Amino acid sequence: MLTADFDYELPESAIAQSPAEPRDSSRLLVTADMSDHVFSELPDLLGPDDIVVVNDTRVRAARIHLTKAKTGGAVEMLLLDRLENGNWEALVRPARRLRRGTRLVGEHLEARLESDPVDGIAEVALEASEDVETAIDKAGEVPLPPYITASLADPSRYQTVYARTPGSAAAPTAGLHFTEELLERLERKTAGIARVELRVGLGTFRPIQTERVSDHRMHREWVSVPAETVDAIARATSRGGRVVAVGTTVVRALETAAREGELRPWTGHTDLFITPGFRFRVVDRLVTNFHMPRSSLLVMIAAFMGPGWREAYSVALQRGYRFLSFGDAMLCDREQP
Repeated sequence: MLTADFDYELPESAIAQSPAEPRDSSRLLVTADMSDHVFSELPDLLGPDDIVVVNDTRVRAARIHLTKAKTGGAVEMLLLDRLENGNWEALVRPARRLRRGTRLVGEHLEARLESDPVDGIAEVALEASEDVETAIDKAGEVPLPPYITASLADPSRYQTVYARTPGSAAAPTAGLHFTEELLERLERKTAGIARVELRVGLGTFRPIQTERVSDHRMHREWVSVPAETVDAIARATSRGGRVVAVGTTVVRALETAAREGELRPWTGHTDLFITPGFRFRVVDRLVTNFHMPRSSLLVMIAAFMGPGWREAYSVALQRGYRFLSFGDAMLCDREQP
């Protein structure tokens, strides 16, 4: 498969620059019949035995501006993941001017590169006079995607209402459409809401830069699928319910935990790259935003929906749906073999 097979024309005017207000007033395209809905209608579109699974990760204030201790040159650092040795994996810019041993300083914390950057990514040691996570909150800012050029007056709008533990460098954006009231309605009208955690990192938002999809290397991301979620899914599916994933990160988490054949509790890092031909073992339906051309997320959508993804995207563009992180959503079903 060529990366060009997952290209489409995305007008700049279709890229949402601000979130819908209220959250659940965004539009929802149901791809089974290409019908238009409002996101608040989601409970009416699901069955009583369906189970909804969300990613409750919280976006960390991961973008930090520092300066070189020796020269005063500006450096931007995006924290991606905390490593087992206590150091951090970070995207640093300008990477070409940074080397192992470079010290960076800021008002609330200092950093030292423990490796030369490779593809812009380096291992970094952070130091602070207080708890490092507290210092990150003070020093950093929530990183918005580069295609969002407008400032965000309320940073909480780039967090889901059910976000818990900080750990992600980007939001699981399909979850941004949910309100507390909508979650309560889903709890009453379906088999309930289950949680996983996938700490969104470079693997989710880095574009495919290779000519062939198979040559793309997914960056690993940390996942936790707890036993209570596995049990809740088993109860729902035993009654004929469907597993409804809220976002591609939930798909990646659940299908990682089922790679050995059945869904089991699982914690660790995943580099799973879902491409057409992948055998889905868990997820039946997917709530997702509209994704960038030539992205690993769009490749996953094509694997899940089949060739029908092109019609869905074409219809959405024709009808004025808003695309990407702050855009509208679609509810799609897994292609049957």
